[in-house]
Amino acid sequence: MLNNFSLISHSTAAIAFGLLSLLIATRYLRRDIDRSLLLAALVSVLWAGSLVTQSLWGEPGFFIRYMLELLRDAAWITVLFALLRDSFRSANLEGRLRRVLAAATLMLVTILLASGALEYFLGLSILNGKTKVVGQIALSLMGLSLVEQIWRNSLSFGRSSMKYVCIAVGSLFAFDFFMYADALLFGQVSESFWNARGLVNAALVPLFAVNVINTRKQPVDFQLSRSAVFHAGTLILAGGYLLFLALGGYYVKTLGGEWGDALQVLFLSIALVFLVTLLVSRRVRSRLMVFISQNFFDYKYDYREEWLKMTREMADLSNNPPLPERVIRILTSLVESNAGALWIREDRGDLMLKTAVNMVTPKYTTIDANSELVRFFGEREWIIDLHEYRSDPVSYNLLEIPDSISQTPDGWLVIPLYLSNDLYGIAMIGNPYARVELNWENFDLIKVVARQTCNLLAQADAQNRLSRAMQFEAVSKASAFMVHDLKTLIAQLSLLVKNAPRHRDNPAFIDDMINTTDHAVRKMSNLVDHIRKPADETMVTEVIDLTDVVMHLADHHSRRQPAPRVAENSAKIFINADREQLYSILGHLIQNAQDATPPDGEITLTLKTAKGNVVLFIQDTGSGMTEEFIQTQLFKPFESTKGLTGMGIGAYQAREYVRNVGGNIDVTSEPGLGSCFSIRFPLARFTPEPAERKPERLITDNAQPEQNAK
Repeated sequence: MLNNFSLISHSTAAIAFGLLSLLIATRYLRRDIDRSLLLAALVSVLWAGSLVTQSLWGEPGFFIRYMLELLRDAAWITVLFALLRDSFRSANLEGRLRRVLAAATLMLVTILLASGALEYFLGLSILNGKTKVVGQIALSLMGLSLVEQIWRNSLSFGRSSMKYVCIAVGSLFAFDFFMYADALLFGQVSESFWNARGLVNAALVPLFAVNVINTRKQPVDFQLSRSAVFHAGTLILAGGYLLFLALGGYYVKTLGGEWGDALQVLFLSIALVFLVTLLVSRRVRSRLMVFISQNFFDYKYDYREEWLKMTREMADLSNNPPLPERVIRILTSLVESNAGALWIREDRGDLMLKTAVNMVTPKYTTIDANSELVRFFGEREWIIDLHEYRSDPVSYNLLEIPDSISQTPDGWLVIPLYLSNDLYGIAMIGNPYARVELNWENFDLIKVVARQTCNLLAQADAQNRLSRAMQFEAVSKASAFMVHDLKTLIAQLSLLVKNAPRHRDNPAFIDDMINTTDHAVRKMSNLVDHIRKPADETMVTEVIDLTDVVMHLADHHSRRQPAPRVAENSAKIFINADREQLYSILGHLIQNAQDATPPDGEITLTLKTAKGNVVLFIQDTGSGMTEEFIQTQLFKPFESTKGLTGMGIGAYQAREYVRNVGGNIDVTSEPGLGSCFSIRFPLARFTPEPAERKPERLITDNAQPEQNAK
């Protein structure tokens, strides 16, 4: 009788896994998980078939059946590794743990296979019976640990797509664990466990089939309100179910006769798997929550819990999942749904599809800005129930729904998203898991949450626009500096060309022309290098004699009245700076002093050192500036008092460069009395050996074309 039960049990398993193999091979062989599941199903057919033939004809022998047992366990572990790879990829985790588990599993299976082969072919018994049982227990524990890793590392969005296969494989390894643990305890495999094993495996096949067929459904897990009542109710139901299970198991064993023990194991296994499936089923949980809300509470929602849940979602600054998907998750969780889509208004006014979660949208997804639905939402803040609309369009004044919404399967609620009083976007929610009766409370909460999430979307969009604007500003700023430098170079060369007919026979002019041209070439080369390598912000400096630079600049600008005068200071003062930049900014400040001072005025250049710094004072007796002008306009870029002839960035550029080398610029001025620019530089930490340097006869960076050479 027991052999007959074992034959029926394993025959059922072979048939069930054969049908599963046929289902996967003919329709759903697309993903890695499908291919690994097909392999596991085929190996399970061979395993169950070997036990059937052994019961009928006594063949194959123990070694073949033991090898098939190990291959079956390895095949199901391969299925778990396929799932584990997807879960690690979705959670952005490293695969180190996966590699460790794979190596451990491969080593364990190899040892067991090798020991069996040596015992069968060479008669060498490496592992005794108890050790083999321990190996089977270790494989079962390995499978259970992989199930735990998959569930813990998978995102909530993906758990529903793998829960059935996790339950089935976990139940399969859990049954093997209890069976082999019992065998290790009592010294032999229990006939009850062994005979019921095939039927237990066959009973798990529908879970694999459901997982394979239902590949498109990706339900979203979310925090449930009324948690205390829900968990208490779940606990009570689970307790009652377990009492019924114990009572039923007792009567099955009593009435089962010789098959009583095997039937009891089968009954308990199937009932426990069914209980676990119910506990993790989103549909059952949703219906239970609707029942609790309708019968035990005055309001449908626990608003404190809903508000905290929405706040947690909004406070998440990461992009995993992206913000539009999180907005859909927030809205769908209010009405027991898991699918939705989101449209956001673009610059042209049309609404573009940003994301669709668990929802298949039509090919054309844009909502025209002039559509009747947009005008409808512009006039009133209504939530459209597509089920009600299809049954009674008159209740919505025969409103025309765009194809991008009306042609979307499983569409349910269309929700306007307002930023202030303007339509910013449209959200659509898919059909719920459980039947939800909508009333004023649902609509009010959805409208409030829709406005809050819309503010979050608008804020994120504003941040993106600000980031792009800052990038354009940086490019514009760099371009302005380059244009400013090119403008001064053009002024130099124009002055050179203008004076060439008059002074071409003057050797001093020829030398000055060569120096000026050389300076222009070096300046333009530096600009080209900066354009080619804009990200290289490393400042190249050298030790420069500031006294020498000031003397050269004073000599050069003496061509124009009033000529700057250098206060007596023969001592050498060394600073770290870029020579070209230093000549440019100091020359600009001296020329500004000349522009502001009448020809009969005075400009004085004075150098003073104190406490590791040197200060260059540029004093003039010109028109002066007001304190308000100094504070608000002097160093503000693109603000110029020279009309169309000035770029308005010279003073700003000078201050920024001086600050970059560790100094600063201060200004004191009085209208009608003059101004004093104080340019402070840190002194160089060492003094170089004195070297002869030929004075440069440069046409200043800011020279005007109309000026004549000396």
